[in-house]
Amino acid sequence: MIYICKLGETRPIKSFAGHQDEVNSIKWDPSGMLLASCSDDYTAKIWSLKQDKCLHDLRDHTKEIYTIKWSSTGTGTSNPNQPLLLASASFDATIKLWDVEQGIQLFSLTQHSEPVYSVAFSPNGEFLASGSFDKCLHIWSVKDGSLVKTYRGSGGIFEVCWNKEGDKVAACFSNNTVCVLDFRV
Repeated sequence: MIYICKLGETRPIKSFAGHQDEVNSIKWDPSGMLLASCSDDYTAKIWSLKQDKCLHDLRDHTKEIYTIKWSSTGTGTSNPNQPLLLASASFDATIKLWDVEQGIQLFSLTQHSEPVYSVAFSPNGEFLASGSFDKCLHIWSVKDGSLVKTYRGSGGIFEVCWNKEGDKVAACFSNNTVCVLDFRV
């Protein structure tokens, strides 16, 4: 169950039921109107406070989904003319990019060989960074799903993030290393 609560109140103002296993991550979209969740049941779901059932049940992963991330695009962002996307990263070594409005998969990003622990959209919404236990940081084009750049470190990657200008990507590795990579296409 996912409970939406109000501080000071004893009962949830909204409850969402749908996942069949542990929920690993939840994230609000940039507008604050949609909530995405992912689970060990191999699904990601998109919820709206305006209804009780999920808007979209995203079911194309074959193993647990570890994390999700909203794009920095759409209503309420500095990139309002680009569509809102959701990325889901899984222990099946793939990342899925989802069209949120239609609830369909746009791309399956399949160049990792181990579980993917982290994804992050660039500030302009044009790229997605992914980090995996295969020691690779990949940069993908959101426009066509192509692999743009790869950096191979010496340990599994637990987290990736962009700086606000979108010209650097940081990654933390399992061997006590943090790398900051200059990204200029």
